This record gives sequence, structure tokens and C-alpha cells, in this order.
Amino acid sequence: MSDKSNILYLFDRPTEPIFIGKGDDNVSFDIPPEYWIDRYKPIASEIQNRFSGGKTVPITKLKNIPDLSFPLSLSRNSPFSLFNPYHGKMAGKLIEILMATKSFDELLSLAVYMRDRINPYMFIYALSVVVIHRPDTRNVELPSHAEMFPSLYMDSSVFGRAREESAVVQSGSRTPIEIPHDYTANNLDPEHKISYFREDIGINLHHWHWHLVYPFEGPRNIVDKDRRGELFYYMHQQVIARYNMERLSNDMNRVVRLTNWRDPIEEGYFPKLDNILANRVWPSRPVNSRFSNINREVDQISFDIEDLERWRDRIFNAIHAGFVLDPAGNQVRLTENEGIDILGNIIEASILSVNPFLYGSLHNNGHNAISYIHDPDNRYLENYGVMGDSATAMRDPIFYRWHAYIDDIFTEFKSTLPGYTVQNLNFDNVKVQSVEITAAGVPRNELATFWQQSDVDLSRGLDFLPRGSVFARFTHLQHAPFSYKIVVENNGNQRIGTIRLFIGPKFDERGLGMLFRDQRKLFVELDKFSYSLNRGKNEIIRQSLQSTVTIPHEVTYRNLDRNRPADNTAGAEVFNFCGCGWPQNMLIPKGSAEGFQCQLFVMVSNGANDRVENSQSDGQTCDNASSYCGVRNARYPDARAMGYPFDRIPRDGVATLANFLTPNMTVQDVRIRFTNRTVAPLQKTPAGTKQPSKQTTTGGKRN
Repeated sequence: MSDKSNILYLFDRPTEPIFIGKGDDNVSFDIPPEYWIDRYKPIASEIQNRFSGGKTVPITKLKNIPDLSFPLSLSRNSPFSLFNPYHGKMAGKLIEILMATKSFDELLSLAVYMRDRINPYMFIYALSVVVIHRPDTRNVELPSHAEMFPSLYMDSSVFGRAREESAVVQSGSRTPIEIPHDYTANNLDPEHKISYFREDIGINLHHWHWHLVYPFEGPRNIVDKDRRGELFYYMHQQVIARYNMERLSNDMNRVVRLTNWRDPIEEGYFPKLDNILANRVWPSRPVNSRFSNINREVDQISFDIEDLERWRDRIFNAIHAGFVLDPAGNQVRLTENEGIDILGNIIEASILSVNPFLYGSLHNNGHNAISYIHDPDNRYLENYGVMGDSATAMRDPIFYRWHAYIDDIFTEFKSTLPGYTVQNLNFDNVKVQSVEITAAGVPRNELATFWQQSDVDLSRGLDFLPRGSVFARFTHLQHAPFSYKIVVENNGNQRIGTIRLFIGPKFDERGLGMLFRDQRKLFVELDKFSYSLNRGKNEIIRQSLQSTVTIPHEVTYRNLDRNRPADNTAGAEVFNFCGCGWPQNMLIPKGSAEGFQCQLFVMVSNGANDRVENSQSDGQTCDNASSYCGVRNARYPDARAMGYPFDRIPRDGVATLANFLTPNMTVQDVRIRFTNRTVAPLQKTPAGTKQPSKQTTTGGKRN
């Protein structure tokens, strides 16, 4: 059987032919004559002589090649968008074909055959989904998408300098190419104040990877994960809550929902990205652009604004009727527990939608309407804008306005459910006495934020250039690691409790205290974990780095060719599902110089009621972001509604957070204090540059 890690070479330099050496070891594939594409068949022997020299991976010819005519209908130099239903169906077919292979060797052979024929973006996406979901590739960690396609994540000016650096300077002597902190706009644009959030590489990687783990097209057994529709709602709801906290900490108003699709869009966006594969610049959206009916024959996508409005109205009508209709006209009840999941699959329009013909594709075609706003009928031969790609959509301010509206639909459904009673919330004989935050060198109940620099290796995505690492250095938000100390009094027998930690703003835009009905929508989950409560006083210490929302900094920006664990070791069992998660460095909002005032909320709920059978994945777990990403091949590890206890309208008589509390909850005022200093990378890399340490909180220089 082939070494499983060989499949990772297919992710290296995605547009270079399969016969050119891959990776630092110049590994090439020895392919059967039939696998050569027509362009290279006449000169195959010359090519083999010219590019041989490193390690070779022999590939066995398949007896039968599946019919690839449908995926091949997208040319190799075309842009690929999951939000385009035609593209999505092609990718789904590709995933289905790859998943159907009977062994790893067969998978590798078919993938090698496909690689120089299929659109590179679609091929990488489909193969990534397959590697994540096949049992025989569970220990194969995917490389960072930012390494494979760096042009999706950073300033286009970087790549000219990267080519110069790689062509002129030997690998060991290359210096990182610094990405300007502000390169898409300046502060004449009010939205630019939080561009560091929207354009953060880790945040955009999270969004891309989440849609990789939860595709809306493909084989049903891959798409149909436990509570998939609800998780679509909750992950995006938390993004909007986190974004609003960022806005408030920068003295900005909360995001305004995109409700009227016939008014001009005030926000413009000029991404400063190059689509290297399609040899085109990503299009911009000028201020006051307007929605239009979309009719792009070349992309096989056509719909009217009226379609979006019709789908929206049908969904709202279903919410208030309490049921949706299936294609046969039967009522499917939107129950208290399953209703949100049904709605999530309808609104996103995954293949799990109860009735796509009636309820349409509101979320996805909203993305399409915005991404084609500059050229709705393709008269200028322009590609889609950043809203058309899950790797780039979160860069655009309009993403948050659109998703604030999508979130409002789910909120409408939640408002039809009864509020949690004291009995629903309480944990008998359990009282949370206190919670506090501590961090080295920081006052108690204060969080410290600052800037940090990190490096991304571009070499995996720089096709047709000399080998060796080429680093781009970018500046991102970071916080000092901190710990929680939670004191819980248990006056009953020993039992399991679920510790739920959230943070939310204390005041609104005007500096006034918030009503609970508004504040509850702004609470961001920080962590959730089980704890065995002894009788009497329990002191619980939890580190911020243990969060079930985030993935570690080095996982977000990992280079899989460096310090790779040996196969079949404990380290290798940290499979690539762990790549899904919110970046640890963005767990806490930026705050302010004077200290952004927040409230830290902790609740201990009854673990017996929270427990889920089969919520572990074959005994193999990892420190992944289970709150946002679930657990691989297992049920979501919490029986409660996602967002509990803030997901529903309050019970009667609750006007403020203080009114909402039961004995098993408490709140602590905290401040997030931002210091305008920059911490440089510290750890040496093989390329002679410096790489950041997860624990770095001091040192560096001021801006």
C-alpha cells in the first residue's frame, strides 16, 4: 500500500503539471502513458528526462476511468465558486467519484489522473473534502489553503516581490515579504477601521474550512451530518456577534441588516487581490451599487430579485405557520428541537433542503447577487467578486450585513419558541460563587490585546518558480493567554456539570446599559467543557488555549512539510478535521486603549441533561473547535440548543442580564485593554526567518 502522505503532493503548486517535482524533496509521480494529457504526450520522454532526479511515486494504471465529462465542463482557467449551483453540482459529482474508489491506492491513482485535467480550484476543494471524510485518510492532515492559494488571502503586490525573491535569492537566505497592515483602503472609509478583522487570514481560513467540513453539495452521507442546518445557523450567528463586539470596541455602531434589496448598497469594497489562476484581478464593488436580476449564461446561473423576495416570504410564512411543505404537499413541523435544523438546511439550500423548488436558495443566491453586482449579465466578461468564494467572502463588509439578515430569520423562528423557565436553566444545589480572569503581567479581570506578526510560506502556491520557502509576513490581532478561575458550590452528590463561558458587551453604542433582549444576541461563546463536581467547594482552573471554539495558532498557519509526525504515531492521529475552527488569536475582540467594558458570563448546567450518546469519534479526538465544527463522524457533543442559554427570548419579567441569572450562573465585569504595539515572530524557521510562538505576550516594538 502507498504511503498515505503521498496524496499531499497533489496539493503542492496546484497548476504545475503532475510530472514536475513536488515539495521540498522534489517528489514526482511516475505515471502510466495513458495519464499524460494530450499536450505533453508527444514529448513525454523528453519531459521525464528533464524533470526526473528526485524521489518518484509509482502510480498504477486503473482498469477503468470513471466518466469525468461533467466536471471537465469547467475549464482549468475558469474561476470556481461553490455558491454557483452549476459549479457546486460538478464538485459534488467529483467528490462522489473519488469517494467511490475502493482503496487508497485507487484513490491516489484516480486523483493523479484528474489533477492535470480538472479545474485546480475545484480539484483541490473536492480532494480536500474526500481526504477529510474517507476513513483511510483520517490521519492525513491537509495543508493550509492559504499556502495552496495565497492569492486568495493577501495583497497582490506580494507576489511580484515573491517571484523576485525566489528567483534571485537562495532559499536559506530569503527574507519575509511584509504585507502592509493597511492595504485595501484608509480611514476615509469608516469600515476600514475593522479591516484587520475582516481581512484576517485565520478568520477567512476558518470560513473556507468550515464549508469544507460541511459542504452543501456532494454524497448525502457526507452532507448529512448531525444537526448540520443548526450548526450553519449557530456558527454564522457567532461570527456576527463577534463582529459586532469588534465594531463596538472601535466606537462603531452594530452592523445594519441588509433588508431592502432594491436600495443602493452604501459600502464599497476594493479587495486588492489577484486571481492568479484565472489571470484576472478580483473585481471591486463601488459605493452605492444596486442589486440586479442575474442572468449569466456562461455560468448557468439566472434568478431575479423577486425570486429572493419570494423565497424569503415563503420562509417567514412557514415560520409563523409552524411547518414547511415537502414536494408532495405534506406538512413538516418546525418543532422546538428540530425546527432550527430544518430551517438551516432550507435557508442555506443544501441538498438536505425539504423542498428546494418551493423555498429556493436564499443564502447562496444572496451571495451570488452581491458577487455579480458589477456585471450581472456578463456583458463585461467579469468574474464574481469576493462574496462568491467562501475563502474571500468574509473580507467584504457586506458579508456581515447579509448574514445579519440571514441570522434575523433564525431569530424570528426562535422568537416563536417559549422562553427558558427557571426550571429549564437551574441546576439544583449548584451555585456559581465567582469567576475571574487572570493573565501574567495584567491586572485581574483584564484582557490584554496587541498586534503580532506571523509568517505564511507561499512556496506551495507559487507555481513555476524555483523551490524553497518564500514567506509573507502579516500583522494580526493577538491577546495574552489567560486563565479562568471558577468557584462552584455543589450541595448535592458528586455529578457532572457543563461549564459554559460567554463574553458580551456591557454597554451599547451610546454608552447605555443594554436590555437583555438585545444583549443576549451579542454574547460570544468562549468555551464549553464538562467537569466532575465534588460535593462542597470546587475551584476550576481553565486555560484560554483550551477553548472548544478555537484552534491553536500553529494549526491555522501550519506548514505540513515541517516537523511532521511519523505515520502511525500518536501525533499523526491529530487528523485534519482539527483544521476547522476559529483562530485562537481572534478569540478576544481588540478592545480599546481605555479598556472596553464587557461582561463575562459563566453557567454550570446539568451534565446529565447535556450528555449525548455517541458524541465521540471512534475514540480518536483532538483539540478542535467542537462548538463551531462538531466532532468528526460523531454527533454534536451537546444535547442543548446551540447558543443555550442565550438562543431564546427571555422569560417574563427579565429585562436585564441580572434578572436572567439563576444560582448556577454568575457574571463578572471585565475590560479588554488594547496596546498599540507589535510583537515580532520569535521562532526560527528552516528558511532563516522567524516564526511566532503561541505563548508570546511581551517584547516587540511599537507601531
